Amino acid sequence: MLIYSHRQVGTLIIVTLWIALVFCLWLGWGMPGSLLGPRLIPLAVAALLAVCAWLFSSLTVEITDTQLRWRFGSGLIRSRVALAEIESFTLTRTRLYEGWGIHLTPRGWLYNVSGWRAVHIRLKNGRQFMLGTDEPEELVFALRDAIADLRANTPPSDGSE
Repeated sequence: MLIYSHRQVGTLIIVTLWIALVFCLWLGWGMPGSLLGPRLIPLAVAALLAVCAWLFSSLTVEITDTQLRWRFGSGLIRSRVALAEIESFTLTRTRLYEGWGIHLTPRGWLYNVSGWRAVHIRLKNGRQFMLGTDEPEELVFALRDAIADLRANTPPSDGSE
């Protein structure tokens, strides 16, 4: 059952990539020579920028009764974690050098398309990551409620596995 869902559009990423794409197309078509010569490089870069714009146009974060899931753009790039594995989560702000996109930071993996606000999540196995969002308070409240509901509906373990 879906408890929470929010899609944040990365407007600045989209605009920046499309401006760069148009520039590469202009450069590629304006160069002398054949399509397989020097023109190929800016045209190939334009194609790569179009793919990046499609992949990273938005970030959708969802909470179900058992999972926290997130996906970029079309959903080709996605991940999830069981709510039962979450140890803690806090509001945070990403730093300028941490940027946007998907990459490893000193505070774990960052998944972000816009802005500087995020939720920092620590798992019971020690792994940590940050999910960028333009509504971090709502995400924290939804996580808190979903984890509380999960714990209330999970029978206690007797330790005899």
